[in-house]
Parts: sequence; C-alpha cells; structure tokens
Amino acid sequence: MGKRKQKLTATEKAEKKRRQKEYMTIFINGKQKRVKRPPTIDGMDTDEFICRNAAPIWLHQNEMWEYMTVDDES
Repeated sequence: MGKRKQKLTATEKAEKKRRQKEYMTIFINGKQKRVKRPPTIDGMDTDEFICRNAAPIWLHQNEMWEYMTVDDES
C-alpha cells in the first residue's frame, strides 16, 4: 500500500486560498501557467463597472467617450 497524504495545516490552507484569489491558471502551448487575475470591483471587470455606474459628465472629463450612450428624447 502507498503512503497516505497528509492534510494541509491551517496556515497552508490559508496560503492556498490567498494564491487562488490572487492568481488563475491558464494553458499556454499545452502547459499550465499561473498569471495574476485581472482587477475587479465588486466581482465585475473595471470597464463594466465604469459603464454601469459612471455619470456622463465624469466620462467626458476623463475622455472615455466610447462608454457614453446617446439618449434620444423626442
């Protein structure tokens, strides 16, 4: 019979959880690579968060015209 695996200690579990939160695993040329996760705000991508919550004046001041929507009121 083979040797049994030992359970992770509390500090090892905490370190594993921190790494999973900070990095993600992707495949490049058939090999696994660990890369930093893109920044998020409340679980949303930063661009999506800006699109949903920014006022048109703020978008104009920060030269983000591509995110502005045109509201036609007739």
